[in-house]
Amino acid sequence: MVNLKTHRNKIVLVLALIVLTISCKNKENEQKSAAVATTAADSVSTEALLDTVQQQTINYFWDGGNPDSGLASERIHMDGVYPSNDKNTVTIGGTGFGLMAILAGIERGFIPKKEGFERFQKMVDFLGKADRFHGAWPHWLDGTTGKVKPFGKKDDGGDLVETAFLVQGLLAVKEYYQDGNEAEKQLAADINILWEEVEWDWYTQGKNVLYWHWSPKYTWDMNFAVTGYNEALIMYVLAAASPTHPITKKIYEEGWARGGNIKNDTMMYGLKTVLDHYPDGDDPVGPLFWAHYSYLGLDPNGLKDQYADYWELNTNHALIQYKYAVDNPKGFKGYGKDMWGMTSSYSMNGYAGHQPSNDLGVISPTAALSSMPYTPKESERFLNFMYTKEDTLIGKYGPYDAFSLQDNWYERRYLAIDQGPIPVMIENYRSGLLWKLFMNNEDVQNGLRKLGFTSPYLE
Repeated sequence: MVNLKTHRNKIVLVLALIVLTISCKNKENEQKSAAVATTAADSVSTEALLDTVQQQTINYFWDGGNPDSGLASERIHMDGVYPSNDKNTVTIGGTGFGLMAILAGIERGFIPKKEGFERFQKMVDFLGKADRFHGAWPHWLDGTTGKVKPFGKKDDGGDLVETAFLVQGLLAVKEYYQDGNEAEKQLAADINILWEEVEWDWYTQGKNVLYWHWSPKYTWDMNFAVTGYNEALIMYVLAAASPTHPITKKIYEEGWARGGNIKNDTMMYGLKTVLDHYPDGDDPVGPLFWAHYSYLGLDPNGLKDQYADYWELNTNHALIQYKYAVDNPKGFKGYGKDMWGMTSSYSMNGYAGHQPSNDLGVISPTAALSSMPYTPKESERFLNFMYTKEDTLIGKYGPYDAFSLQDNWYERRYLAIDQGPIPVMIENYRSGLLWKLFMNNEDVQNGLRKLGFTSPYLE
């Protein structure tokens, strides 16, 4: 644990240190980073800060990727302490985010194109040889052997939600390279094989809903039917989009949408929640990662179906959390226009799902930063606050996972699933890169049409 009052460096020195820890891959990016380091704190441009936070968080997956597989490390603890002995564990969902982050890094010139392509080859080759269960990968793998590492006692098999996050990233990479040279076309073809081998329909148990887990030892004992609304919309979209193992629209309507009951919204701070976030409770909104994970590739701009306008859904979700922090009903230190955003992350007592109904005084930087497309002014204000006022909360791979000014707490630790959405959603805000790649995939478009979605990409 590190005291927030220590190491209060001036922003010029801190940004200079940041630049030295970033491995700039070409002259242009060296100049960009140097400009950030030498600019006075009160005049650091938003563009320079966006470059900095993207490059740092992308490096979590580039420099911090598992050396044997290239896949995303589940966690990186800068203090070197891993209580669960999981330093070599790689995460399937986080790897999906990392694939998209690396694409952004290549496009921004942070990562050389040749080395980036070679990393993708390494990752896809490893994924093709790793443990799978009816085509679905597990939540965690051993980063060296590719063997499943149980996420829990009975969670030692296929994880369809994490697989969906991975496939979302794989399809973006496929689109990026499919019209390239012979080696690039081969990579796209290899990804297509992995995509077509996922048995989405098998994970229904013959019912009108998708199930999260299957274990070769415990079969369906976990019995987790995935119903909405939460982070798993992308799973249903991909399941419908599959050219080999698709689900029907009825499964989407009766399973995910609960026969239409998903539309039972509520109000908070004068904003509609649009969909029912908690069918078994009265909580108005969930943690903010629900507005990020499915939408790293799935573009919510103009995306609608019979249940929701997904741009309104996600924008309102982010704004509700922003307004909650400004209101600050529990009187936590620091909450306000500069400091806001809660999601699932580390906390003082381990991992926790932070949201207005479970507010522990912990702010998770990924929440506001990954909401950049929805709340640009509010998110940019948070970004500026982090890098000019709370610079001790920044490390080699960007903002640390979580902190509490109220409890004078933070740790120099990172989680892949929190770092990954930051550079991807910021890139979508700046250029729309990952949205364009994913939404232009023909299978994805067919799946969206099948489920009754409308989108500018489908016109």
